[in-house]
Amino acid sequence: MDTTQHYRFETLPLPLHQLCRFGEKLAVYIKSGDVLLLHGELGTGKTTLVQCMALGLGISDDQYVSSPSYALMHEYEGVNMSIYHMDLYRLNDADDVEAAGLLDYFNEKGACIIEWPDRLGRACPENHLNVTLVEAEPANRKIYLQPHGPDWIERIPQLRKLCAEFQNL
Repeated sequence: MDTTQHYRFETLPLPLHQLCRFGEKLAVYIKSGDVLLLHGELGTGKTTLVQCMALGLGISDDQYVSSPSYALMHEYEGVNMSIYHMDLYRLNDADDVEAAGLLDYFNEKGACIIEWPDRLGRACPENHLNVTLVEAEPANRKIYLQPHGPDWIERIPQLRKLCAEFQNL
């Protein structure tokens, strides 16, 4: 039985500048070896959130964070760790992800941040944080965090505190 489904934290609808603040603050809790799975429809701000997390992780301005839709993955070197930003939109399933060599990055030192993670299928790691962005109003996004696996369960107090901060704006 997966008890992690009982842990789900959310924010109020956030305007873009608050979405960016949220991403920078979430970055504080990211450790080397982490996997974050970004869910959301086209245009909900997944890449924007990655840009803001990159700021929080000390990725320099000369490494412009952009959507890796066509390259499948971009690597950004931060002060303390790298980010492997993947976009699986053009892939079909876990076999395509594996054939592209993307699963190898789960074993690297750094954090994997993955857009369109449903393509991972059976290759989805046990330890991951689901981050779901939902359009609440035309210019606002609601964020849901759902930790999975012992590495993220340990950080539940921090995730709860983070989301609570963005419920009292």
